[in-house]
Amino acid sequence: MKKFVAITLAALMVLSLAACGGQQAAAEAAVEEAVAEAVVEEAAAEAAVEEAVEEVVAEAAAAGKDEVNIGVLVWKYSDTYGSSVRVAMEKYAEEIGAQLGVKVNLEMQDGNDDQATQNNQADVMFASGKDLIIINLCDTSAGQYLADLGNQYGVPFFFYNKEPNDSSLVTNNDSIFIGTKPEEAGIMQGEILAELLEKNPEIDKNGDGKINYIEFMGEPNNAEAIARTEYSAKRAIELGVDLNEMVETQVCMWDTAKAQDAMTALIPSLGVENMEVIFCNNDDMAIGVIAALNEVGYNLGDGGDEVVVIGVDATDTAIEAINNGKLTGTVKQDGDAMGKCNIYMAINGALGNGWLDGTDYQMADDGFSVRIPYAKITK
Repeated sequence: MKKFVAITLAALMVLSLAACGGQQAAAEAAVEEAVAEAVVEEAAAEAAVEEAVEEVVAEAAAAGKDEVNIGVLVWKYSDTYGSSVRVAMEKYAEEIGAQLGVKVNLEMQDGNDDQATQNNQADVMFASGKDLIIINLCDTSAGQYLADLGNQYGVPFFFYNKEPNDSSLVTNNDSIFIGTKPEEAGIMQGEILAELLEKNPEIDKNGDGKINYIEFMGEPNNAEAIARTEYSAKRAIELGVDLNEMVETQVCMWDTAKAQDAMTALIPSLGVENMEVIFCNNDDMAIGVIAALNEVGYNLGDGGDEVVVIGVDATDTAIEAINNGKLTGTVKQDGDAMGKCNIYMAINGALGNGWLDGTDYQMADDGFSVRIPYAKITK
């Protein structure tokens, strides 16, 4: 504004002198041009000042909050992969918080695979004044209640690991999902089988050109479980493996004991000697399948009779089983990487920043998620 006033006063002086010298028209044109330039420059300067002020205000607000309280609703503490994510969140809450100068207080609750229990925990947690809540749904079809709580109390939230069946729970609530690409693990399982079969045709025990297989599924309404089940077989077939599904998909709720019981029941009815490949949606179920096979002398790791068993997660127990020759392979779902991403997102959300601000993460093509990549693991 000072510059604009100065130029205006100077212009008046120019006009006055020009009038005395008979060059008023030219002087008026020069003055109009100068004033116009001054107006543009002044507007730009004011906009720059406003932007700078907004940035300072935002930074001051963030800097003024040096402690955040984060709630975590976990679907089941006893899940092996889920436990690796929890451990990672605890580790990175301390490490990343220290790097950013923010103390991160975590409160975790075990839903014990019961949505009613998780809903009760959510009632208390959302009402307690948390800065943000991280949600690992027990039932992927039951997220609306928790989203409504978030909106009721004005508490930001996001989902991880188990993706809500209805993506609008994420997109309509300015939220985000941290997980994996659902079909990727299944695709890699199919690739592991095709690669193994190429190296060792004897996997086809009876030499009939077809591979007898069984699918062990996590849960029926889970997008991850559905995709892993579908794409493990689909990808193997695309790579030239002729598959024969021996029995309907076994739904074992990601659980070791349930998978062991199901496999124990299948062995006498189908004949273990006829089984050639078992795809499992996670390593916990794969370990249960192997326990049942061990009972009949298979997959003992001694070079004797075996059935190809391929899991997902790369848990410590699974890696040990691979090294001991009992489990054929797995697909690594990186719990440490997911836990780290969760903490970055939680701090940003609690401070009112954009989810990805100050990170190297990229939004997936769907526009509402960050996807942690998988990796194939065999001996």
